[in-house]
Amino acid sequence: MGSWQDDLRGALDGLAYGARSAFTPSVIHGAAIELGWLTTHLAMYPLGVVNRAGSALPARLNLAGLGPAQRGLLVSNVRAAGTPILLAHGIIDNHTIFALLRRHLVRRGFGSIHTFSYSPLTLDVRSTAERMGHEIEAICAESGSDQIHVIGHSLGGLIARYYVQRLGGDARVHTCLTLGTPHQGTVAAKLLPWPLVKQVRPDSDLMTELAEPAPGCRTRFISYYSDVDQLIVPQRRGRIRHPDLVANNVRVHGVGHLSLPFHSDVVHGITDVLTEPDDQPKTA
Repeated sequence: MGSWQDDLRGALDGLAYGARSAFTPSVIHGAAIELGWLTTHLAMYPLGVVNRAGSALPARLNLAGLGPAQRGLLVSNVRAAGTPILLAHGIIDNHTIFALLRRHLVRRGFGSIHTFSYSPLTLDVRSTAERMGHEIEAICAESGSDQIHVIGHSLGGLIARYYVQRLGGDARVHTCLTLGTPHQGTVAAKLLPWPLVKQVRPDSDLMTELAEPAPGCRTRFISYYSDVDQLIVPQRRGRIRHPDLVANNVRVHGVGHLSLPFHSDVVHGITDVLTEPDDQPKTA
């Protein structure tokens, strides 16, 4: 049987898997929330096209005008407050997907927040990860920090993982948090022949490479995955499973793919982890 026929069969098997649970109460509830966030995000999306927001927040030299939470972080853990944070969006998206998370991080006292953007016409995860590495080096040089945290949604998380695991990025990235990222590939990717999408198929060369040994990787990974994610099929493929990586997989219940960066448990969980970056998060 030809490769396209195998791909089609695999995609149909994946859709059948998803259809078996498509009408459970949790999925219906998650779909309603997803629709609400999608509407909001579509309204905000043009702002991300006009303003690509690659710069950080202005440097803060004093505590004037800060709320108690911001003052508390700056006073009690100045290193955590000053460690840069890089946000990487998913495919066919932009930095507006992080609007709520970014605002919450600012309120908690984080003052060096950057965004990494790439075109929807991007064809390769590897070359995009190299470009991310160049941006991280520039951020560290500008800020004077020797480390950075990276938060990636969907494909943005996979780009960050590749940089850390395969390009020596563990020397720079303290914590890599991913939301709805196809760490083990997704069967849904078999539906599209787009080169970039092909790389997130379970049997792709990229997935094979990410499964290779990564001895001594120093970065801590935290993967938030949803039990009703429409794009990660099966949903368990959103977990990191690698013997050489220090990884916590946090299961989020009833939340769609686009809703993950807006979900209160995820937003608060990320903020708490970065406030005390050397503590271990709870695993679900």
